[in-house]
Amino acid sequence: MLYQIYETQRSIMEPFSDLAQAASKLYGNTLNPMAQSPLAQRVSAGYSLMHRLGKDYVKPEFGIQTVKVHGTDVAIHERVEIDKPFCELRRFKRYTDDPATLNLLKSQPPVLIVAPLSGHYATLLRDTVRNMLQDHKVYITDWKNARLVPLTDGEFHLDDYVNYVQEFIRHLQSIYGNCHVMSVCQPTVPVLAAVSLMASRGEKTPLTMTMMGGPIDARLSPTAVNNLATNKSFEWFENNVIYRVPPNFPGAGRRVYPGFLQHTGFVAMNPDRHANSHYDFFKDLLKGDDASAEAHRKFYDEYNAVLDMDADYYLETIQTVFQDFKLVNGTWDVKGVDGKVERVRPQDIKKTALLTVEGELDDISGSGQTRAAQDLCSSIPKDQRTHMEVEGAGHYGIFSGRRWREMVYPQVVKFIKAHALPTTLEAKPAVVKPTSPTAVKAKAKPAAQINPASKAAAPAKKAVAIKNVAKTPAKAGSQPASKTAPAKAGKTPVKTQWASPKKQA
Repeated sequence: MLYQIYETQRSIMEPFSDLAQAASKLYGNTLNPMAQSPLAQRVSAGYSLMHRLGKDYVKPEFGIQTVKVHGTDVAIHERVEIDKPFCELRRFKRYTDDPATLNLLKSQPPVLIVAPLSGHYATLLRDTVRNMLQDHKVYITDWKNARLVPLTDGEFHLDDYVNYVQEFIRHLQSIYGNCHVMSVCQPTVPVLAAVSLMASRGEKTPLTMTMMGGPIDARLSPTAVNNLATNKSFEWFENNVIYRVPPNFPGAGRRVYPGFLQHTGFVAMNPDRHANSHYDFFKDLLKGDDASAEAHRKFYDEYNAVLDMDADYYLETIQTVFQDFKLVNGTWDVKGVDGKVERVRPQDIKKTALLTVEGELDDISGSGQTRAAQDLCSSIPKDQRTHMEVEGAGHYGIFSGRRWREMVYPQVVKFIKAHALPTTLEAKPAVVKPTSPTAVKAKAKPAAQINPASKAAAPAKKAVAIKNVAKTPAKAGSQPASKTAPAKAGKTPVKTQWASPKKQA
């Protein structure tokens, strides 16, 4: 009933929002005599703010037309590779007419980016995709809004999520021989499950897993998100946040966790910050600061665009990840597409290198939650397990913005290249037998023995990145810069402990 009430209210407000937009343009048009009055700019700004507060936000586009690859502009063609009922596997195909650049593109490793299904669309990772395209063949999971999926397409469970990931990995392996997997936030858990199940069956697993800011072990450093999930019972969530899609959508009758409720929860976490941001937008319009106003629009066009999640998937995630902690307790069973139930055993993963990334100020997935994957994947050699902590970075900072571009991404590129196999073909499967990487001397410690307070590391013959600590220079209201990494002109100081094997020819 609440969903129908919300939709009714939105339908009523939509004409007024459109009218506010028209009024804003009317008072802002210099050819209009009314725009010459002293209060015209203030009235125009007020109507513009009213429009944005009342408008309906639709799914944004990735909008990536070109990227620079080693200084050369490369055209991007976005296309759907696999279309599933609840997800599209989307590929960003790169094109160039420069022979040298084309050969470079063919040799770069394929990466599957698994986007979160936790309220926002996959376009939230636009910055992640744009940077990854410089050095990789990029695919991404683009999850669909559950209210647009007809009931005839069936239900969607957490097990289905895991099965989708396995299918997408196999698809890339069939083309390139193998691939790399990156998961951001929520999907770190199902991705780890997917690779674990493949390893337990003896299937070929991805060359690397990069896990960023996810709740592998939500018991550690619990945040407000964790506390809500643990303090409320499973029945409370089922009775208070699950509603049926109204009849004016293709998925009418489907039980979902509505996007508008999720958005309310997002805003409720930092209401003062959002109120101040909207007021700043109003003042920017008064000052004529078009650049700042446009930055506000772009951010909230993405932030306010939310999707409905299927109720079964959402409730099972709450129970499995945040209440029963089945992954870390070793009690998680997943039902495959063939109906067979299998136990998730991360300790069976042996041939997939692991990189975990956390933000120091992450208020969504607390410190240590992602790093817990290092202990769960105990059969991966210690010299192939890597952890990186980014000082001064919040949850979004580890995959978007300046810290992602300057601190995290260079280390991700280095990690993937260190474990990549030569690849030149895209049309046929290719099986490549790796040779032993040339060992180099480096100072390193196994991930399981890292002491964050220690500045020294024991020497090791096998080269691998174990601990990276990125530091940023201090600005007004920000974290202090590292004293051990003085800043150079135009660069962000970064303190790292990193060693990687030489790339195979």
